[in-house]
Amino acid sequence: METDQKPPEEDPSAENKANQQIARAAGIVMAGFVLSNLAGLARQILIADLFGTQGVIDAYYAAMGVPDMIFALAAGGALASAFIPTLTEFLSNQDHQGGWQLTSSIANLIVLVMAVVGAVVFVFAQPVVEVFVSPQAPADQQMMTVELLRILLVSPIILGLSGLITGVLQANQSFVLPSLSSTLYWIGVIIGLVFFVPQIGIYGLAWGTILGALLHLGVQLPGLRKLPGIRYSPSLGLQNPAVRQVGRLMLPRLFGAAIVHLNFLVSINMTSGMPAGSLTAFKNAYMLMTMPQVVIAQGIANAAFPTFSTQAARGKLDELRGSLASTMRSILLLSLPAALGLILLRVPLVSILFQRGEFDQRSLTLTAWALLWFSVGLVSHSLLEIVVRAFYAMQDTRTPVMVGAAAMGLNVVFSLTLPGVFTRLGWLPHGGLALANSLATTLEVGVLLWLMRKRLNGLRGDYVLIGAVKSTAAAAVMSAALVWWVGSLGGRSVWLVGMGGILVGGLVYWIVLILLRVDEISTLLQAVRQRFGRN
Repeated sequence: METDQKPPEEDPSAENKANQQIARAAGIVMAGFVLSNLAGLARQILIADLFGTQGVIDAYYAAMGVPDMIFALAAGGALASAFIPTLTEFLSNQDHQGGWQLTSSIANLIVLVMAVVGAVVFVFAQPVVEVFVSPQAPADQQMMTVELLRILLVSPIILGLSGLITGVLQANQSFVLPSLSSTLYWIGVIIGLVFFVPQIGIYGLAWGTILGALLHLGVQLPGLRKLPGIRYSPSLGLQNPAVRQVGRLMLPRLFGAAIVHLNFLVSINMTSGMPAGSLTAFKNAYMLMTMPQVVIAQGIANAAFPTFSTQAARGKLDELRGSLASTMRSILLLSLPAALGLILLRVPLVSILFQRGEFDQRSLTLTAWALLWFSVGLVSHSLLEIVVRAFYAMQDTRTPVMVGAAAMGLNVVFSLTLPGVFTRLGWLPHGGLALANSLATTLEVGVLLWLMRKRLNGLRGDYVLIGAVKSTAAAAVMSAALVWWVGSLGGRSVWLVGMGGILVGGLVYWIVLILLRVDEISTLLQAVRQRFGRN
């Protein structure tokens, strides 16, 4: 059987160089995300052990929804999607002074905006919680949510500055320190759980979150000293065309981010009227689904974004099309088995990770049920990460935002209807919220891929489809092996079923990929042979 062949391009050497740059950066970023996920998993295990799915941890998650939204609106993905392409233009022209003026102005604006918004929310925290966040929660839980929210409002300011530094370093093709920042964040939270919670209860978790934000920022600061021409200016730069360009590019993305986080607030709002622990189970399941998504999709997408931006800035759309096709194939190759593995092994995996201390059988059932419906959308979530960055690299934030807004509007509709459908079927209603998220994301990525295909005059569809078909075939064989494995070991140790299932499924999947001679596997095996001198 022949290996997959790419269609000829005008400048294959340039495309190969770009793909190699993405691959090297992706390796660093993905390694960092693996460490981050391990640390985040340790944090979640400690939370489950200490709090289970009680109302007290529901209060923390409800409180976190507001600062998370503030961060996302003022300095999260919206800023990165607008800032990195603009900064990349300065770097491509070797204009370091202009780049640092832009960076300084954006940093000053972040602090100012975050501080003002945080102060307003601090003053009106109680009505925010009672009306928008947890209207159906008990009064004592609402008051606890208010107190936690007021503590957590410090974190968006710190993370806003840290996110800006991440963008600066990644635009300069520096990925090591940014890849470690999330791990340090979770370590701060873990310190709060181990040392602060025994003293002051759930409030210790909030202060641990603040410590994590400080570590997220601190680990990246040394990276700035290595960059050329570094300087700081106290100006807001409101008359600077580059600052205005960042603002112009951010506005559509801000709207999209607002819609996304309003959807999460809708979910938080609705779970306040569901069985106790539904919100925590919803968050636990979402975290488990995003673990492979972060490592696979965000790792590749974050590494590819600066390269995409450079290709777009230079007008090399053929190279961008080739790089996008290659990254999409890689994401499909990794996300398909991850999704099916989570679906088939969800119960033993949740049990292994969380079932101890206050996390009982009821908590297991709630979390595994939500994980089933979140996992349905894992592939779509993963593809979304890369396709939106292709739009942002072309300095088009409007298109993905408008599509995302429509999709999130559907998510609200699904969220308002599917839990009722699940209840009538005798199913736990919070599973409907998870399915709503998966359906909306799938529709969103489908429309964006169709639009990007028109924008780039094709997406190398045959090349991507061949990879998708082979990945699907291998994933189907893997799923059959896992069904046999779980069925034959019914009643055995969850460690044997879960961890053994991961090994069996992974081994079967990669063997089938090798037999199918998938390009990415052949390239990897060749690199390993060359590394150890067996050409």
